[in-house]
Amino acid sequence: MRIGTQELIIILAIVVIVFGPTQIPKLTKMFGKSVKSFRDGVSEEDAEEKKDETKVSETKAAEDEKKD
Repeated sequence: MRIGTQELIIILAIVVIVFGPTQIPKLTKMFGKSVKSFRDGVSEEDAEEKKDETKVSETKAAEDEKKD
């Protein structure tokens, strides 16, 4: 399901009516900060997961060497 041009215009009109034209820049700034914070959090989690995977693979490699 895609949002068409008419639906987008209606949504934007409702946002302008509800928040007023002076609040929209503040809302977009807050939204941008939220998205940036979310992306930073996700990238940190990915980095931690990769670090953990590396430790596990190194541990398994060391165990395999001891067995041989």
